[in-house]
Amino acid sequence: MDYISKYSFWLEDNYFDKKTKEELKLLKNNDDEIKDRFFKELEFGTAGVRAVMGAGTNRINIYTVRKLTQGFANFLNEKYDKVKKEICIAYDCRNNSKEFAVQTALVLNANGIKTYIFEDFKQTPLLAYAIRFLNCIGGVVITASHNTYEYNGYKVYGDDGAQISYPDDKNLSDHINKLKSIKEIKILDLEESINLGLYNIVDPKVENQYINTIYNQTINLKDLEKETNKLKIVYTPLHGTGGLIIKKVFDKANFNNIFMVEEQLKPDGKFPTVRYPNPESKEAFKLAINLAEKVDADIIFANDPDADRVGVGVKDKNGNYKILTGNMIATIMLDYILNNLTKVSNKDDNIMVISSIVSSDITKKMAEYNNIKYEEVLTGFKYIGKKITEFQKNKNYKCIFAYEESYGYLVGGYSREKDGVLSALFLSEICLYYKLRNINLFDVLENIYKKYGYYIEKVEFINIDGIKGLEKIDLLMNFMRENIWQEIGDIRITELRDFKNLKSKNFITGETYNLNFPKSNVLYYKLEDDSWFCIRPSGTEPKLKIYFGSNGKCLEEVENRLNKIISNVLNKINRLDI
Repeated sequence: MDYISKYSFWLEDNYFDKKTKEELKLLKNNDDEIKDRFFKELEFGTAGVRAVMGAGTNRINIYTVRKLTQGFANFLNEKYDKVKKEICIAYDCRNNSKEFAVQTALVLNANGIKTYIFEDFKQTPLLAYAIRFLNCIGGVVITASHNTYEYNGYKVYGDDGAQISYPDDKNLSDHINKLKSIKEIKILDLEESINLGLYNIVDPKVENQYINTIYNQTINLKDLEKETNKLKIVYTPLHGTGGLIIKKVFDKANFNNIFMVEEQLKPDGKFPTVRYPNPESKEAFKLAINLAEKVDADIIFANDPDADRVGVGVKDKNGNYKILTGNMIATIMLDYILNNLTKVSNKDDNIMVISSIVSSDITKKMAEYNNIKYEEVLTGFKYIGKKITEFQKNKNYKCIFAYEESYGYLVGGYSREKDGVLSALFLSEICLYYKLRNINLFDVLENIYKKYGYYIEKVEFINIDGIKGLEKIDLLMNFMRENIWQEIGDIRITELRDFKNLKSKNFITGETYNLNFPKSNVLYYKLEDDSWFCIRPSGTEPKLKIYFGSNGKCLEEVENRLNKIISNVLNKINRLDI
């Protein structure tokens, strides 16, 4: 069925509601928009689904959510044939999130699967925790994380509380793609589901236990509780779900000197004060920095809307608030844990640290220096979650810290998902610990760099929108595989890791190695000066992401070298005739 036929079907069939049809009627003379909405079905990718909300097969709406969920139900009924099937569902504050979550539950219920749904907006890390606490076989969270207000999304979790990964993600995608007719989609009404005992509300005790659990991940906080009033904290949830829980968490830890950004405290799916509710964005901190300057705060926290990530701002040596990069935050957290190893593990424990391939190389250096196993995974916290599950199942390693550079961190192995709520609490402990010793967090970083070397990383984006944009990304990645670069400016490339073909080519020795990773459309380049860069399509947005890293003994030297590499790589890509 071509896009015009699909459009006509949605306009005419009684399955679709009046509001949807009215929206589509307005597009009758806009062929480009009709094509964009109907040229394909929503695809379940490596991070689930994120899409613009609206009517159409290439939009997220109640009908595409039902289809995704019917595929999920078929997958679950096949995989857990004779097992009690219960699923936990959460949703953030984005527009339509609750409606999508309820539709998810009712489709699962129609397929004989019992659901536990949170009664109000909740955080993604709470959903990940609840899956294991309630002994569910999986979960769904309706969120588009940090995307702009037009978006929503659908993320699926396994029984270990981690996002599903290969081969389950492929099997689920196959089940969704097999659905060819709306007649294959089952759904109950809410009253019937409740009466059958299939639709249930999550008990509030789950959140209480979660708060207790993350409090127990702290190291020295109990010894510092009499001093907590000395730390001034500014916090913003960026109109998301974090504000609904963070006060409870800080109250338990006796951090009562906390100042909320009132303009951004109430959950609001329109994100009225910020275009891009992303703690990676400096613009998102504008109101928080204004408040911090008024109250002379020691530290600023910003969660993304589903509160699985956290950004941090602190004063520099000149008293100006600066936003730390994700790698800087992780470096501070890991260093603090390493300085307290006897408190976080027993001497007989085999411990490990995990980070993604695009995160700072300093993580590996710190782990090796302290004789700790280091594990590297693909970008996406689901790969970290899978590693933690794998090692704990085999009882051979205990994870003490895991992170990815895009502001996602996990302390301890209590979860399989990054947690921006726990991270804010843990970083408050660290900041207080050093404040009591008259040490600034930038001083902490400087001491770390003096010990391990200066490591600097940056990320660049190339936005490529629309149908042709997606095609261009694929063409560009394929072109770079077929036309292998040998140098960047005057710096020789020494190694190319192709994670799609799972091969690594060493240009010095000429040898080729197999990569023990899942397949992914990623190209990773090592340079002769120990710098690196990595190119991959975004898993959540129509853009190309390019990561860069370098290190050395002198900060200025490393910065100059990295900026030169970035300039040369971007120029090289922009000159490609794709």
